[in-house]
Amino acid sequence: MVLIGASTGGTEAIRQVLEPMPANSPAIMITQHMPAGFTRSFVQRLDKLCAVHVHEAEDGQRVLPGHVYLAPGGVAHMRLARSGANYIVRLEQSEPVNRHRPSVDVLFNSAAQVAANNAVGVLLTGMGKDGAQGMLAMKQAGAITIAQDEASSVVFGMPREALLIGAADRGVPLSEISELILASAGSYGHRV
Repeated sequence: MVLIGASTGGTEAIRQVLEPMPANSPAIMITQHMPAGFTRSFVQRLDKLCAVHVHEAEDGQRVLPGHVYLAPGGVAHMRLARSGANYIVRLEQSEPVNRHRPSVDVLFNSAAQVAANNAVGVLLTGMGKDGAQGMLAMKQAGAITIAQDEASSVVFGMPREALLIGAADRGVPLSEISELILASAGSYGHRV
């Protein structure tokens, strides 16, 4: 299970992370700060460019390998949840967190609770600190955590905050993140 958070500059960074991912990659859930109505066209563009299937997330949707679920912009927080043995998407229209809905912290905190050490958390370029505390919760639950480095970030705010509080295992260039995700997921073997 891979959880990705991004804000300013994130649409291009997400494309660069997803394009090399193989069709059988681990399931990926993404919270990107976007206004309402913009995520649908972004999802359609990514779905054409990538081997993985990219969806705008829907409440109750099963989370499956080879699929990417993007939180609907400006509408709802996205959480990872369980239904029996399956991972599912939960969307909720609660108050903004860190001034954002969807919030990266909401997604990452849910992954810490539900997926624990079966998760890889990635924080990409973005302004502010959304995602840093959630990534720390993921790390404390045993997840592998990665932040984009300053040199390759459009805005180093979110990754910097994660690195400052020790939430990210390391900061790496954007060009290396896909390979690192796959290597990290592979280290889990059957658990991913």
